Amino acid sequence: MNKEFFRGMKEQIEPDEEQVEELKNKLNNTAAVSRKPMWIGGVCAAALCVAVGAGLFLSDSKTDKNSIKTSGSSSAQYNDSWSPDLINRNGNGSDENQTVAGGETEESIVDSTHDSKIDNGKWTTWVYPWGEGVPQAEVPQGIGALIAAELLDQQEGYEALADMYEGLKQMDALLPAAREKVNAELGARFAELCQQHKFFYILGSGPNFSQTYAMAICSLMEMQWQHCCYIHSGEYFHGPFEATEPGVFYFVQLGSGECRPMEERALAFLNTHTDTVMVLDALEYGVGEVPASVRSYLEPIFFYAMSCELRAARGKVFDHSPEIRRYMGIEQY
Repeated sequence: MNKEFFRGMKEQIEPDEEQVEELKNKLNNTAAVSRKPMWIGGVCAAALCVAVGAGLFLSDSKTDKNSIKTSGSSSAQYNDSWSPDLINRNGNGSDENQTVAGGETEESIVDSTHDSKIDNGKWTTWVYPWGEGVPQAEVPQGIGALIAAELLDQQEGYEALADMYEGLKQMDALLPAAREKVNAELGARFAELCQQHKFFYILGSGPNFSQTYAMAICSLMEMQWQHCCYIHSGEYFHGPFEATEPGVFYFVQLGSGECRPMEERALAFLNTHTDTVMVLDALEYGVGEVPASVRSYLEPIFFYAMSCELRAARGKVFDHSPEIRRYMGIEQY
């Protein structure tokens, strides 16, 4: 995915000005989007960004002026008051039954889903590649960041647009060494702690919180059947810190952006009130070399990749492949 891709889309599809204004009013009234700072990160953000982008400058003749709808990989999240007829879907081909069923009556779908079950010629689809060696600009986290950056640039100018493209290239460059380092330094210990603790907490914040959430519910609960819970580093002091005591395991995602002081505050408390803390510090893995203007938006890419390595390390010790499911796509739900 490159600049020509986005420029080509804009040239081919004329925006509906009435739709733009109506959507802007909706977003302003509901405080749905904060563009400055523009928090971009994670799969969830990719889905939202594609949807907003579709509404603002990917409109086609089929799309009603109120059209925007987003849905996650396995559950439909619709706002019926918007009466949309364009859906963005994003997922990794796990179980799409609910989403497909929800979209069967729709006229147009922008599908950015790997191994898509709706890429059958009936809807407009956009299927991303998936696998080792695929550039970050070609998968959801990079796609979402680029769409949001290009959208902002085309609407009002975004001075960090070049940094966004360069930052994605730098993420591609640093991830191989980061994977080796996390396996060498944290992998075995993480698996050991999972053996010792049937339950633990994962802390993170800012754009990286998308990966705090994903590490807990996807990498560990879904793919490893590991009991755990995610906590926002700021919310930690709104109550959860009262449960902190020796013997309770905490995994901390320490970012390099604006939210780092909040994470360091939580970590400082943990270091004096429990005896089991593991820290994954992005600055120790080369993320600090990414341009500061876009680092916070791209950092979730790093935490996602490291979560994949850690879940694999656990899986080896527990003899539990991340591909195993006992309910998803098997039972009716």
